[in-house]
Amino acid sequence: MPTPYFEVAHLTKHFSTDESTVAAIQDVSFSLQKGQFLSILGPSGCGKSTLFNLIAGLMQPDCGDIRLQGESMLLRPGLTGYMLQKDLLLPWRTIADNIVLSKTLHGTRRQAALKSAVSDIAACGLRDLLNRRPDECSGGQRQRAALVRTLQTGKPLLLLDEPFGALDAITRLHLQALLTEVATKKRLTILFVTHDVDEALLLSDAILVMGTAPGRILRQYTLEEPRPRTMRVLSQPEFIRVKGEILTLLDKEVTADA
Repeated sequence: MPTPYFEVAHLTKHFSTDESTVAAIQDVSFSLQKGQFLSILGPSGCGKSTLFNLIAGLMQPDCGDIRLQGESMLLRPGLTGYMLQKDLLLPWRTIADNIVLSKTLHGTRRQAALKSAVSDIAACGLRDLLNRRPDECSGGQRQRAALVRTLQTGKPLLLLDEPFGALDAITRLHLQALLTEVATKKRLTILFVTHDVDEALLLSDAILVMGTAPGRILRQYTLEEPRPRTMRVLSQPEFIRVKGEILTLLDKEVTADA
């Protein structure tokens, strides 16, 4: 069996107050090969954000390890691109300047940074918006700019935390197709948090279902249907079965916490 490109091994993180200690996540383990797309589903409070913050190096685990190409990431922060539901574009900068922010902060000249982003800018339909400021753009346009900005970090691992959650259905479908196209073309390795089971089934090579109290993995699914996929796969018997199982798992977790 090949060495995983990315691996989370027995990760545990507790948070303490004056009164108690709570396990945000406990003994979480999974792995990915390069170019794979993994979605994480779970009810609120299952530790998805904690997991992403640990992987991004924003906090340290109590035990366990996170490895990229066999080497611990705990000693090498800054190896991930991180995209949130809010676009977090800087309002005083143009779309172009937001896109190249990471590279210019690291010393790349603006024009060189824009040149390297040309293909992503074109793929995301942003060529006519580069001189606009975020408040002159729609929510979907801003989120496309945030996606290109994340891609332009050049990081080996991308963390996307409900990036399309605040968008309308049509815009979301468009950006899902766009992300799939770019991820497949570039062989990007992606961890993707969503509350939308159909979205996870449409985009992913694998799906983790997490439970709460403590945050833990209930089940992992591997989807054999090649990517990119169309909405038609959601009507296939295997996808219907997996969706039903996931919804049952999530319903049990929510009911148990009620």
